[in-house]
Amino acid sequence: MNLFLCVFLLAASPAAGAEPAAPSLETILRNVRAAYNSGQAMDYMRHAYANDRYFTFPRFQATAEYLKAEMEKAGLRDVEIVGAPADGVTQSGFWTMPLAWDVKSARLEILDSSLSEANRVLADYEKVPASLGMWSGSTPPGGVTAEIVEVKKADIGRLGQMDLRGKLALTEVNPANIKWLLVKAGALGAINTFTENPSLADGRQWVNAWGDDGWAFTRRSTPLLCFSITPRQASLVRKLLARGPVRVRAAVDARYYPGTYPYVTAVVPGTGPEEVLTLGHIAEQGAQDNATGVAATLEALGTLRRLIEAGKLPRPKRSIRILTMGEMYGSMHYVEHNRERIRRTVAAMCVDTPAASYDLAGTEYSFYMNPHVAKDFTDAFILEVAASHLRAVGRPWHEKPFTTGTDTYLAEPMVGIPTVWGYSGSGVETHHNSEDTPGRVDERSLRDISVIDAAFLYYIANAGEQEALWLARLSESRGYRQMLKAVEQSKEHLDYALDRETQAVSSVLRLAPESRREELQGKFAGVIERLRRFRDLQLARIADREEIRAAPADAAKIIVKRKRFGTIPLDDLPREQWGKFPSGAWAAIPTIALYWCDGHRNLAEVARLTQLELGRTDFDFVGYFRFLRQHNYVDFVE
Repeated sequence: MNLFLCVFLLAASPAAGAEPAAPSLETILRNVRAAYNSGQAMDYMRHAYANDRYFTFPRFQATAEYLKAEMEKAGLRDVEIVGAPADGVTQSGFWTMPLAWDVKSARLEILDSSLSEANRVLADYEKVPASLGMWSGSTPPGGVTAEIVEVKKADIGRLGQMDLRGKLALTEVNPANIKWLLVKAGALGAINTFTENPSLADGRQWVNAWGDDGWAFTRRSTPLLCFSITPRQASLVRKLLARGPVRVRAAVDARYYPGTYPYVTAVVPGTGPEEVLTLGHIAEQGAQDNATGVAATLEALGTLRRLIEAGKLPRPKRSIRILTMGEMYGSMHYVEHNRERIRRTVAAMCVDTPAASYDLAGTEYSFYMNPHVAKDFTDAFILEVAASHLRAVGRPWHEKPFTTGTDTYLAEPMVGIPTVWGYSGSGVETHHNSEDTPGRVDERSLRDISVIDAAFLYYIANAGEQEALWLARLSESRGYRQMLKAVEQSKEHLDYALDRETQAVSSVLRLAPESRREELQGKFAGVIERLRRFRDLQLARIADREEIRAAPADAAKIIVKRKRFGTIPLDDLPREQWGKFPSGAWAAIPTIALYWCDGHRNLAEVARLTQLELGRTDFDFVGYFRFLRQHNYVDFVE
């Protein structure tokens, strides 16, 4: 070897002890696409669907055991099934865990010999599980006979005063939303005709909520019967009702019991103590929603594990964790019982999503951002990952603001894991419908979300200072776009946008060791200064516009102190005591307002920030938080 070549090689090699260059995002994506096993992912999806379509707790356990075995086969480490209590009493955060439930059989039949047998049988759980609502009550062994009474939307206002004793209510709306009123009316149960897609004439909407005061059935709930019929059947029943009384025989062999609500977790180990996290839901009856989420996350980690073992990607600095669990209930139990691990988790991606056909309109992926209180570099980064992969396969994508409705509550300050969410439409709407079957899953869509999940997780898991600086620049570019949107609103919105986008840039600091953060912050001080100057340049463009609605004067005297993490669904409080206020499980305004409550901001500031994020509202912030304090959900700081 000549002297020149020796000198060149020494100069090109990293210095002794220096950190080797991390793979670029494009390198990660290229490797993941090449190693991804589409057949394996589809197989995961079909197996999860095969159990969970029956949506009973023994079936959930079978799914968890299957996934544990598959995680071990895939070479993941520290695989474990955890049994969260399903006793209808225990709370995680303020969410009351459901009571376990099982079904042997269920059948609903019209007592009219003039009809063919095919038309007489309205529901048969063994043939179509979604024909029975989850947590339906049971009947005596011989079944019961009952008259059907139609309950229309116009009847709901007086439903609590109706006498439905011994009758089955044929409901035009999802009966889960009016169950407490059906209980007041003394109904034997409900026959659901609501569907999100009436064009699926033989599809049944899955009724997956049956608590008197919230989502899950708890110890306080009433064991009413619950069936779900198709639009075709609903039309027949209404024609029969127009002629006179219609009687049916209902037979349900089901039981409630204290059990467990299982979830499964495992890791691709990193070299350090921190983690990144991905979540997918078991315990749902659909192939798209959400057996695809389970399959996508598991194959994402399996692919990364293979690449690391083959030496095509270095072992990352942070471990990459998968969590497959019942939506909300499983993740909340995990958060509550792994506080130290949560503290070490730097980012997450939730995959609660269909994987629909490329050939249908409205099936493109959308990526939901963090709530503004948790503005973060992951917002800009997930869009960069999506753009880099989806452009390569010729697929459009969309950006969406934070919305409630799934486990992205992890981003809220009392948990502190910035969390993005990938979701797509299903083209033909099959959400929570018996028509959500494996045949409707497009393996190309499943590949896309799995590849994006894997690349997002690995890049953050392996990110060091150089990657943090690049992520800061991505967040800077997004910050300019966000401030341009604010210009169209008001000066207050522009100042607010600067504050939020500055936080997003600064959030990259957590990727560096604490000893290096001060120096790293100095390196992108210029980024933050450029954002400030950009704000100043836009001020002249802003015309006087109506500002947000001012809070009442007494709001400035109230400081709310939260007691527990997560939202407040009110499922331990009888509906009659809710008054005018909604459940805080999913409602956007109470949720966002709760997240802004940090024990220091007064309620006037909380109301202002909530409106800057969501828009002008006349929501009664003072009344709502006084209501929460009255029922011991929050405290007021004196």
